[in-house]
Amino acid sequence: MTGPKLNEATRVAGVSSGTRAKAMNVRMSASKVRVVLNHIRGVDVRSADNTLALMQRDAAHDVRKLLASAVANAVNNDSKDADTLFVKACFADEGPTMKRFRPRAKGRAGAIFKRTCHITIVVDTLSDEKLAVREQAAAAKGGARTSSRAARVAASRARAAKNAAPSNDEAANDETTTESGEEN
Repeated sequence: MTGPKLNEATRVAGVSSGTRAKAMNVRMSASKVRVVLNHIRGVDVRSADNTLALMQRDAAHDVRKLLASAVANAVNNDSKDADTLFVKACFADEGPTMKRFRPRAKGRAGAIFKRTCHITIVVDTLSDEKLAVREQAAAAKGGARTSSRAARVAASRARAAKNAAPSNDEAANDETTTESGEEN
């Protein structure tokens, strides 16, 4: 089958909808992988990677490796910036099922279906409008994220010192209570 294929998310023949990575014949059922993919759909790549790193499902390991591959494809093949990428589409389709049999009582056989799936992740850059909305949301939450741990610790200590230092009115009240306490 040659010719342009319909791409996911755009539904227009011949139009690229992002950079994809695909893992074929993963030895896990598609339903188990879809639970993990639902958590990262539409999220920026950095947040998706953090989510997958903390997730305790076996499918998260395979999906995280595939996400890293999709980002590498976008950076190396399409010259896109990794910081502006988000998960545009992700899905798991059923692959071939291996059929095995176990002996059961009275000469019968019990069927065992070893399922596989094909996982696809598509990443794309955020449009300028969506990027501006994301930056405004980050600013509303408390400014840009601090990149280094040392800067976050310093800011936290400064807030703690500011809250711990008593104001002049409180210090004056404390002195009068101690003086009146000594007089009694």
